Amino acid sequence: MATLRTRFAPSPTGFLHIGGARTALYNWAYTRRLGGSFVLRIEDTDRERSTAESEAAVLGGLEWLGIDWDEGPFRQSERAELYAAAIERLLAQDRAYRCVCTPDEIEARRQAVVATGGKWTYDGRCAEANHGPACGPHAVRLRVPREGKLGFDDGVFGPSGQEARELGDMVIRRTDGTPLYHLAGVVDDVAMGITHVIRGADHLNNTPFQLALYRALDATPPQFAHVPLIVGTDGRKLSKRRDPVSVQHFRDAGYLPDAMLNWLVRIGWSHGDQEIFSRDEIRALFDLSEVHRSSGQADPGKLDWLNQHYIKERPRDALVRELLPFLAAAGTPVEPSESLGFLVDLLRERSKTLVEMAERARFFAVADDAIAYDADAVRKHWKPAALAALKDLADELARCERWDLASIEAAFSNVLGRHEGLALGKLAQPVRIAVTGSAASPGIFETVFVLGRERARARIERALGALSAA
Repeated sequence: MATLRTRFAPSPTGFLHIGGARTALYNWAYTRRLGGSFVLRIEDTDRERSTAESEAAVLGGLEWLGIDWDEGPFRQSERAELYAAAIERLLAQDRAYRCVCTPDEIEARRQAVVATGGKWTYDGRCAEANHGPACGPHAVRLRVPREGKLGFDDGVFGPSGQEARELGDMVIRRTDGTPLYHLAGVVDDVAMGITHVIRGADHLNNTPFQLALYRALDATPPQFAHVPLIVGTDGRKLSKRRDPVSVQHFRDAGYLPDAMLNWLVRIGWSHGDQEIFSRDEIRALFDLSEVHRSSGQADPGKLDWLNQHYIKERPRDALVRELLPFLAAAGTPVEPSESLGFLVDLLRERSKTLVEMAERARFFAVADDAIAYDADAVRKHWKPAALAALKDLADELARCERWDLASIEAAFSNVLGRHEGLALGKLAQPVRIAVTGSAASPGIFETVFVLGRERARARIERALGALSAA
Protein backbone atom coordinates (compact mmCIF):
# COMPACT_ATOMS: atom_id res chain seq x y z
CA MET A 1 0.00 0.00 0.00
CA ALA A 2 1.32 3.42 -0.95
CA THR A 3 2.24 5.80 1.85
CA LEU A 4 -0.65 8.13 2.60
CA ARG A 5 -0.14 11.58 1.12
CA THR A 6 -2.55 14.47 1.53
CA ARG A 7 -2.43 18.09 0.46
CA PHE A 8 -3.88 21.48 1.28
CA ALA A 9 -4.10 23.68 -1.80
CA PRO A 10 -5.26 27.23 -1.02
CA SER A 11 -5.57 30.02 -3.56
CA PRO A 12 -3.68 33.14 -2.38
CA THR A 13 -6.42 35.61 -3.26
CA GLY A 14 -7.22 36.83 0.26
CA PHE A 15 -7.02 35.84 3.91
CA LEU A 16 -7.10 32.30 5.28
CA HIS A 17 -10.82 31.56 5.62
CA ILE A 18 -11.85 29.46 8.62
CA GLY A 19 -13.32 26.96 6.16
CA GLY A 20 -9.92 26.59 4.51
CA ALA A 21 -8.23 26.41 7.91
CA ARG A 22 -10.55 23.59 8.96
CA THR A 23 -9.84 21.73 5.70
CA ALA A 24 -6.11 22.09 6.37
CA LEU A 25 -6.65 20.88 9.93
CA TYR A 26 -8.59 17.80 8.82
CA ASN A 27 -5.86 16.92 6.30
CA TRP A 28 -3.15 17.50 8.88
CA ALA A 29 -4.84 15.52 11.64
CA TYR A 30 -5.72 12.59 9.37
CA THR A 31 -2.19 12.47 7.99
CA ARG A 32 -0.52 12.72 11.38
CA ARG A 33 -2.67 9.90 12.79
CA LEU A 34 -1.76 7.56 9.93
CA GLY A 35 1.88 8.56 9.62
CA GLY A 36 1.69 9.99 6.11
CA SER A 37 3.01 13.14 4.45
CA PHE A 38 1.15 16.45 4.29
CA VAL A 39 1.88 18.64 1.25
CA LEU A 40 1.20 22.38 0.97
CA ARG A 41 0.49 23.63 -2.55
CA ILE A 42 -0.31 27.22 -3.47
CA GLU A 43 -2.78 27.30 -6.36
CA ASP A 44 -1.90 30.70 -7.79
CA THR A 45 -2.84 30.22 -11.44
CA ASP A 46 -5.27 33.16 -11.12
CA ARG A 47 -2.56 35.69 -11.82
CA GLU A 48 -4.76 38.76 -11.50
CA ARG A 49 -6.04 37.96 -8.02
CA SER A 50 -3.12 36.05 -6.49
CA THR A 51 -0.77 38.17 -4.40
CA ALA A 52 2.32 37.65 -2.28
CA GLU A 53 0.50 39.39 0.60
CA SER A 54 -2.33 36.88 0.46
CA GLU A 55 0.08 33.96 0.36
CA ALA A 56 1.86 35.36 3.41
CA ALA A 57 -1.51 35.69 5.19
CA VAL A 58 -2.37 32.07 4.43
CA LEU A 59 1.01 30.75 5.56
CA GLY A 60 0.93 32.97 8.65
CA GLY A 61 -2.51 31.69 9.58
CA LEU A 62 -1.42 28.07 9.29
CA GLU A 63 1.71 28.72 11.32
CA TRP A 64 -0.27 30.52 14.04
CA LEU A 65 -2.60 27.54 14.29
CA GLY A 66 0.37 25.19 14.47
CA ILE A 67 -0.57 23.28 11.31
CA ASP A 68 2.78 22.25 9.89
CA TRP A 69 3.47 20.58 6.55
CA ASP A 70 6.05 18.10 5.37
CA GLU A 71 6.59 19.32 1.80
CA GLY A 72 6.14 22.67 0.09
CA PRO A 73 4.90 25.22 -0.32
CA PHE A 74 4.83 24.40 -4.03
CA ARG A 75 3.40 27.09 -6.32
CA GLN A 76 1.46 26.33 -9.45
CA SER A 77 2.79 29.52 -11.05
CA GLU A 78 6.20 27.78 -11.08
CA ARG A 79 4.90 24.56 -12.67
CA ALA A 80 3.48 25.82 -15.98
CA GLU A 81 5.74 23.55 -18.04
CA LEU A 82 4.31 20.49 -16.31
CA TYR A 83 0.73 21.47 -17.22
CA ALA A 84 1.67 22.38 -20.78
CA ALA A 85 3.35 19.00 -21.26
CA ALA A 86 0.28 17.17 -19.95
CA ILE A 87 -2.01 19.07 -22.33
CA GLU A 88 0.25 18.38 -25.30
CA ARG A 89 0.31 14.70 -24.40
CA LEU A 90 -3.50 14.59 -24.25
CA LEU A 91 -3.67 16.32 -27.66
CA ALA A 92 -1.15 13.90 -29.17
CA GLN A 93 -3.18 10.94 -27.87
CA ASP A 94 -6.42 12.45 -29.21
CA ARG A 95 -7.80 12.56 -25.68
CA ALA A 96 -8.20 16.31 -26.04
CA TYR A 97 -8.77 18.66 -28.97
CA ARG A 98 -8.53 22.31 -29.91
CA CYS A 99 -11.76 24.31 -29.90
CA VAL A 100 -12.10 27.59 -31.83
CA CYS A 101 -15.67 28.35 -30.71
CA THR A 102 -15.87 31.84 -29.29
CA PRO A 103 -17.67 32.58 -26.01
CA ASP A 104 -20.40 34.45 -27.93
CA GLU A 105 -20.97 31.50 -30.24
CA ILE A 106 -21.16 29.07 -27.35
CA GLU A 107 -23.55 31.30 -25.45
CA ALA A 108 -25.87 31.61 -28.46
CA ARG A 109 -25.99 27.83 -28.86
CA ARG A 110 -26.49 27.33 -25.15
CA GLN A 111 -29.46 29.71 -25.09
CA ALA A 112 -31.03 27.92 -28.04
CA VAL A 113 -30.84 24.59 -26.21
CA VAL A 114 -32.14 26.00 -22.96
CA ALA A 115 -35.02 27.71 -24.79
CA THR A 116 -36.29 24.30 -25.90
CA GLY A 117 -36.08 22.93 -22.36
CA GLY A 118 -32.81 21.08 -22.91
CA LYS A 119 -29.77 20.87 -20.67
CA TRP A 120 -26.65 22.35 -22.18
CA THR A 121 -23.32 20.64 -22.42
CA TYR A 122 -20.74 21.52 -25.05
CA ASP A 123 -22.12 20.19 -28.33
CA GLY A 124 -18.85 18.86 -29.70
CA ARG A 125 -18.74 21.28 -32.66
CA CYS A 126 -14.93 21.11 -32.79
CA ALA A 127 -14.52 17.52 -31.57
CA GLU A 128 -13.81 16.05 -35.02
CA ALA A 129 -12.49 19.17 -36.74
CA ASN A 130 -8.85 18.18 -36.20
CA HIS A 131 -7.75 21.76 -35.61
CA GLY A 132 -3.98 22.06 -35.55
CA PRO A 133 -1.81 24.40 -33.48
CA ALA A 134 -2.02 27.06 -36.21
CA CYS A 135 -5.83 27.29 -36.07
CA GLY A 136 -5.76 30.68 -34.38
CA PRO A 137 -7.12 31.56 -30.93
CA HIS A 138 -8.42 28.39 -29.34
CA ALA A 139 -9.12 26.59 -26.11
CA VAL A 140 -8.38 22.94 -25.46
CA ARG A 141 -11.16 20.56 -24.41
CA LEU A 142 -10.94 17.11 -22.86
CA ARG A 143 -12.80 14.31 -24.61
CA VAL A 144 -15.13 13.12 -21.87
CA PRO A 145 -16.66 9.62 -22.24
CA ARG A 146 -20.21 9.58 -23.55
CA GLU A 147 -21.20 6.43 -21.68
CA GLY A 148 -20.93 5.18 -18.14
CA LYS A 149 -20.76 6.90 -14.79
CA LEU A 150 -17.87 8.88 -13.39
CA GLY A 151 -18.44 7.59 -9.89
CA PHE A 152 -16.48 7.32 -6.66
CA ASP A 153 -16.97 6.32 -3.04
CA ASP A 154 -16.61 9.52 -1.07
CA GLY A 155 -15.04 9.23 2.38
CA VAL A 156 -17.84 11.31 3.90
CA PHE A 157 -20.84 11.20 1.53
CA GLY A 158 -20.47 7.63 0.31
CA PRO A 159 -21.30 6.62 -3.29
CA SER A 160 -21.22 9.75 -5.45
CA GLY A 161 -20.67 10.78 -9.06
CA GLN A 162 -22.35 11.79 -12.30
CA GLU A 163 -23.25 10.25 -15.62
CA ALA A 164 -20.45 11.01 -18.08
CA ARG A 165 -22.85 12.20 -20.79
CA GLU A 166 -24.03 15.00 -18.49
CA LEU A 167 -20.62 16.67 -18.43
CA GLY A 168 -19.73 17.36 -22.04
CA ASP A 169 -16.22 18.07 -23.25
CA MET A 170 -14.95 20.65 -20.80
CA VAL A 171 -12.14 23.16 -21.26
CA ILE A 172 -8.75 22.33 -19.74
CA ARG A 173 -6.76 25.22 -21.30
CA ARG A 174 -8.04 28.73 -21.91
CA THR A 175 -7.48 30.69 -25.11
CA ASP A 176 -4.72 32.66 -23.33
CA GLY A 177 -2.81 29.42 -22.83
CA THR A 178 -3.36 29.11 -19.07
CA PRO A 179 -4.57 25.77 -17.65
CA LEU A 180 -7.90 25.44 -15.89
CA TYR A 181 -8.00 24.74 -12.17
CA HIS A 182 -9.12 21.17 -12.78
CA LEU A 183 -6.22 20.31 -15.07
CA ALA A 184 -3.53 21.89 -12.92
CA GLY A 185 -4.85 20.33 -9.73
CA VAL A 186 -5.10 16.84 -11.18
CA VAL A 187 -1.66 17.01 -12.81
CA ASP A 188 -0.17 18.16 -9.51
CA ASP A 189 -1.95 15.48 -7.50
CA VAL A 190 -0.60 12.82 -9.87
CA ALA A 191 2.93 14.25 -9.85
CA MET A 192 2.95 14.62 -6.07
CA GLY A 193 1.56 11.15 -5.45
CA ILE A 194 -1.45 12.40 -3.53
CA THR A 195 -3.44 9.41 -2.24
CA HIS A 196 -6.26 11.24 -0.40
CA VAL A 197 -7.96 14.50 -1.33
CA ILE A 198 -9.81 15.94 1.66
CA ARG A 199 -11.58 19.18 0.75
CA GLY A 200 -14.80 21.16 1.12
CA ALA A 201 -18.13 19.84 -0.09
CA ASP A 202 -18.33 22.73 -2.56
CA HIS A 203 -15.87 20.69 -4.67
CA LEU A 204 -18.06 17.59 -4.73
CA ASN A 205 -19.52 18.44 -8.15
CA ASN A 206 -16.04 19.03 -9.59
CA THR A 207 -14.93 15.49 -8.89
CA PRO A 208 -16.55 13.62 -11.83
CA PHE A 209 -14.75 15.79 -14.40
CA GLN A 210 -11.51 15.39 -12.49
CA LEU A 211 -12.01 11.63 -12.58
CA ALA A 212 -12.25 11.90 -16.36
CA LEU A 213 -8.93 13.74 -16.30
CA TYR A 214 -7.28 11.03 -14.19
CA ARG A 215 -8.46 8.42 -16.69
CA ALA A 216 -7.20 10.45 -19.65
CA LEU A 217 -3.81 10.77 -17.95
CA ASP A 218 -3.74 7.01 -17.23
CA ALA A 219 -3.48 7.81 -13.53
CA THR A 220 -5.12 6.22 -10.49
CA PRO A 221 -7.46 8.69 -8.78
CA PRO A 222 -6.95 9.40 -5.09
CA GLN A 223 -9.56 8.66 -2.48
CA PHE A 224 -11.86 11.65 -2.12
CA ALA A 225 -13.50 12.94 1.05
CA HIS A 226 -15.62 16.09 0.98
CA VAL A 227 -16.24 17.74 4.31
CA PRO A 228 -19.43 19.73 5.01
CA LEU A 229 -19.48 23.47 4.62
CA ILE A 230 -19.51 25.81 7.62
CA VAL A 231 -22.63 27.85 8.36
CA GLY A 232 -23.48 30.46 10.95
CA THR A 233 -25.76 29.98 13.94
CA ASP A 234 -28.67 31.04 11.71
CA GLY A 235 -27.94 28.19 9.31
CA ARG A 236 -26.82 30.50 6.51
CA LYS A 237 -23.55 30.09 4.66
CA LEU A 238 -20.85 32.28 6.17
CA SER A 239 -20.38 35.60 4.42
CA LYS A 240 -17.25 37.71 4.67
CA ARG A 241 -19.47 40.80 4.55
CA ARG A 242 -21.60 39.63 7.47
CA ASP A 243 -19.50 37.22 9.53
CA PRO A 244 -15.98 37.08 10.94
CA VAL A 245 -14.45 34.43 8.68
CA SER A 246 -10.70 35.02 8.57
CA VAL A 247 -8.25 33.29 10.86
CA GLN A 248 -6.48 36.64 11.27
CA HIS A 249 -9.65 38.17 12.69
CA PHE A 250 -9.76 35.60 15.48
CA ARG A 251 -6.04 35.91 16.14
CA ASP A 252 -6.35 39.70 16.43
CA ALA A 253 -9.46 39.35 18.59
CA GLY A 254 -7.40 37.57 21.23
CA TYR A 255 -8.19 33.90 20.76
CA LEU A 256 -5.53 31.33 21.53
CA PRO A 257 -4.48 29.02 18.68
CA ASP A 258 -5.24 25.90 20.75
CA ALA A 259 -8.79 27.12 21.35
CA MET A 260 -9.20 27.97 17.68
CA LEU A 261 -7.92 24.55 16.64
CA ASN A 262 -10.28 22.82 19.08
CA TRP A 263 -13.23 24.90 17.83
CA LEU A 264 -12.47 24.26 14.16
CA VAL A 265 -12.03 20.50 14.50
CA ARG A 266 -15.44 20.22 16.18
CA ILE A 267 -17.29 22.07 13.38
CA GLY A 268 -18.50 19.01 11.52
CA TRP A 269 -16.65 16.28 13.46
CA SER A 270 -17.29 14.60 16.77
CA HIS A 271 -15.77 11.89 18.91
CA GLY A 272 -18.36 10.71 21.38
CA ASP A 273 -19.42 13.49 23.75
CA GLN A 274 -15.94 14.95 24.12
CA GLU A 275 -15.73 18.71 23.60
CA ILE A 276 -12.17 19.63 24.58
CA PHE A 277 -9.33 18.15 22.53
CA SER A 278 -5.62 18.80 22.94
CA ARG A 279 -3.43 18.87 19.84
CA ASP A 280 -2.20 15.39 20.65
CA GLU A 281 -5.76 14.12 20.98
CA ILE A 282 -6.74 15.67 17.64
CA ARG A 283 -3.78 13.93 15.99
CA ALA A 284 -4.61 10.63 17.68
CA LEU A 285 -8.40 10.57 17.30
CA PHE A 286 -9.43 12.35 14.11
CA ASP A 287 -10.97 10.06 11.51
CA LEU A 288 -13.02 10.76 8.40
CA SER A 289 -15.62 8.21 9.46
CA GLU A 290 -16.73 10.60 12.21
CA VAL A 291 -17.13 13.65 9.94
CA HIS A 292 -20.77 14.64 9.60
CA ARG A 293 -22.55 15.04 6.27
CA SER A 294 -24.62 17.99 7.42
CA SER A 295 -23.22 21.52 7.49
CA GLY A 296 -21.14 22.40 10.52
CA GLN A 297 -22.28 25.35 12.63
CA ALA A 298 -19.73 27.96 13.71
CA ASP A 299 -20.95 28.99 17.16
CA PRO A 300 -19.01 32.01 18.51
CA GLY A 301 -20.27 31.26 22.01
CA LYS A 302 -18.63 27.86 21.91
CA LEU A 303 -15.35 29.47 20.84
CA ASP A 304 -15.55 31.94 23.74
CA TRP A 305 -16.14 29.05 26.14
CA LEU A 306 -13.21 27.10 24.73
CA ASN A 307 -10.92 30.11 24.75
CA GLN A 308 -11.67 30.85 28.37
CA HIS A 309 -10.90 27.23 29.19
CA TYR A 310 -7.52 27.45 27.47
CA ILE A 311 -6.76 30.81 29.10
CA LYS A 312 -7.42 29.22 32.50
CA GLU A 313 -5.16 26.28 31.67
CA ARG A 314 -2.30 28.19 30.04
CA PRO A 315 0.98 28.36 31.98
CA ARG A 316 1.54 31.79 33.46
CA ASP A 317 4.74 32.65 31.57
CA ALA A 318 3.21 31.64 28.23
CA LEU A 319 0.06 33.64 28.87
CA VAL A 320 2.09 36.71 29.82
CA ARG A 321 4.05 36.48 26.55
CA GLU A 322 0.83 36.12 24.56
CA LEU A 323 -0.78 39.07 26.36
CA LEU A 324 2.08 41.52 25.74
CA PRO A 325 1.23 42.28 22.07
CA PHE A 326 -2.35 43.06 23.04
CA LEU A 327 -1.21 45.47 25.74
CA ALA A 328 1.11 47.07 23.19
CA ALA A 329 -1.77 47.32 20.70
CA ALA A 330 -3.73 49.20 23.37
CA GLY A 331 -0.87 51.70 23.50
CA THR A 332 0.65 50.41 26.73
CA PRO A 333 3.73 48.27 26.04
CA VAL A 334 5.19 46.64 29.15
CA GLU A 335 7.84 44.09 29.95
CA PRO A 336 7.20 40.71 31.60
CA SER A 337 7.36 40.91 35.38
CA GLU A 338 6.30 38.99 38.47
CA SER A 339 3.59 41.57 39.09
CA LEU A 340 2.18 41.21 35.58
CA GLY A 341 2.19 37.44 36.01
CA PHE A 342 0.28 37.81 39.27
CA LEU A 343 -2.27 40.05 37.53
CA VAL A 344 -2.66 37.58 34.66
CA ASP A 345 -3.55 34.90 37.19
CA LEU A 346 -6.15 37.22 38.69
CA LEU A 347 -7.72 37.91 35.30
CA ARG A 348 -7.90 34.34 33.97
CA GLU A 349 -11.34 33.60 35.36
CA ARG A 350 -12.96 36.73 33.98
CA SER A 351 -11.39 37.02 30.51
CA LYS A 352 -12.80 35.24 27.45
CA THR A 353 -10.12 36.66 25.13
CA LEU A 354 -6.68 38.24 25.36
CA VAL A 355 -8.22 41.50 24.17
CA GLU A 356 -10.51 41.45 27.21
CA MET A 357 -7.60 40.58 29.45
CA ALA A 358 -5.49 43.40 28.01
CA GLU A 359 -8.31 45.87 28.61
CA ARG A 360 -8.68 44.72 32.21
CA ALA A 361 -4.90 44.84 32.70
CA ARG A 362 -4.58 48.28 31.14
CA PHE A 363 -4.63 50.03 34.51
CA PHE A 364 -1.40 48.21 35.39
CA ALA A 365 0.34 49.10 32.15
CA VAL A 366 -0.47 52.80 31.81
CA ALA A 367 1.53 55.54 33.46
CA ASP A 368 0.21 56.65 36.85
CA ASP A 369 -0.68 60.10 35.52
CA ALA A 370 -2.54 58.63 32.54
CA ILE A 371 -5.38 57.04 34.51
CA ALA A 372 -8.72 58.25 33.14
CA TYR A 373 -11.60 58.21 35.62
CA ASP A 374 -14.93 56.76 34.59
CA ALA A 375 -17.50 59.51 35.10
CA ASP A 376 -20.33 57.18 36.12
CA ALA A 377 -18.13 55.40 38.65
CA VAL A 378 -16.98 58.70 40.12
CA ARG A 379 -20.55 59.98 40.39
CA LYS A 380 -21.72 56.80 42.11
CA HIS A 381 -18.84 56.01 44.48
CA TRP A 382 -16.69 59.09 45.04
CA LYS A 383 -18.39 60.37 48.22
CA PRO A 384 -17.03 63.04 50.60
CA ALA A 385 -17.31 60.65 53.55
CA ALA A 386 -14.67 58.39 52.02
CA LEU A 387 -12.10 61.03 51.09
CA ALA A 388 -10.58 61.41 54.55
CA ALA A 389 -10.31 57.63 54.82
CA LEU A 390 -8.70 57.50 51.40
CA LYS A 391 -5.99 59.94 52.47
CA ASP A 392 -5.54 57.95 55.65
CA LEU A 393 -5.14 54.76 53.61
CA ALA A 394 -2.37 56.29 51.48
CA ASP A 395 -0.44 57.05 54.66
CA GLU A 396 -1.20 53.62 56.13
CA LEU A 397 0.10 51.88 53.00
CA ALA A 398 3.31 53.89 53.28
CA ARG A 399 3.82 52.48 56.77
CA CYS A 400 3.48 48.82 55.76
CA GLU A 401 6.66 47.00 56.76
CA ARG A 402 6.01 44.30 54.16
CA TRP A 403 4.23 44.53 50.84
CA ASP A 404 1.98 41.52 50.74
CA LEU A 405 -1.74 40.81 50.72
CA ALA A 406 -1.94 40.33 54.49
CA SER A 407 -0.26 43.67 55.16
CA ILE A 408 -2.49 45.48 52.68
CA GLU A 409 -5.62 43.95 54.20
CA ALA A 410 -4.39 44.99 57.66
CA ALA A 411 -3.87 48.56 56.39
CA PHE A 412 -7.49 48.69 55.19
CA SER A 413 -8.68 47.28 58.53
CA ASN A 414 -6.71 49.87 60.47
CA VAL A 415 -8.24 52.70 58.42
CA LEU A 416 -11.78 51.34 58.76
CA GLY A 417 -11.25 51.09 62.52
CA ARG A 418 -10.46 54.81 62.67
CA HIS A 419 -13.47 55.87 60.58
CA GLU A 420 -16.58 54.82 62.44
CA GLY A 421 -19.43 53.52 60.31
CA LEU A 422 -17.34 53.16 57.13
CA ALA A 423 -17.74 49.69 55.55
CA LEU A 424 -15.08 48.06 53.37
CA GLY A 425 -17.19 48.44 50.22
CA LYS A 426 -17.53 52.20 50.79
CA LEU A 427 -13.75 52.47 50.92
CA ALA A 428 -12.84 49.84 48.36
CA GLN A 429 -14.73 51.42 45.48
CA PRO A 430 -13.14 54.89 45.80
CA VAL A 431 -9.74 53.15 46.07
CA ARG A 432 -10.54 51.11 42.98
CA ILE A 433 -11.47 54.25 41.04
CA ALA A 434 -8.31 55.98 42.23
CA VAL A 435 -5.94 53.20 41.17
CA THR A 436 -7.68 51.82 38.05
CA GLY A 437 -10.03 54.59 36.90
CA SER A 438 -13.08 52.32 37.02
CA ALA A 439 -15.36 50.52 39.46
CA ALA A 440 -14.38 47.08 38.17
CA SER A 441 -11.14 45.22 38.92
CA PRO A 442 -9.95 42.08 40.68
CA GLY A 443 -10.16 42.04 44.47
CA ILE A 444 -9.13 45.38 45.94
CA PHE A 445 -6.28 43.99 48.02
CA GLU A 446 -4.86 42.15 45.00
CA THR A 447 -5.29 45.20 42.79
CA VAL A 448 -3.38 47.42 45.18
CA PHE A 449 -0.72 44.74 45.67
CA VAL A 450 -0.03 44.25 41.97
CA LEU A 451 0.61 47.97 41.47
CA GLY A 452 3.23 48.11 44.20
CA ARG A 453 3.45 50.47 47.17
CA GLU A 454 4.70 53.60 45.43
CA ARG A 455 2.38 53.39 42.42
CA ALA A 456 -0.69 52.68 44.57
CA ARG A 457 0.06 55.64 46.88
CA ALA A 458 0.80 57.96 43.98
CA ARG A 459 -2.47 57.10 42.26
CA ILE A 460 -4.53 57.58 45.39
CA GLU A 461 -2.95 60.98 46.05
CA ARG A 462 -3.40 62.05 42.40
CA ALA A 463 -7.06 61.03 42.49
CA LEU A 464 -7.61 62.98 45.72
CA GLY A 465 -6.29 66.06 43.98
CA ALA A 466 -8.07 65.53 40.69
CA LEU A 467 -11.44 64.49 42.09
CA SER A 468 -11.72 66.55 45.27
CA ALA A 469 -14.42 68.69 43.70
CA ALA A 470 -16.41 65.76 42.28
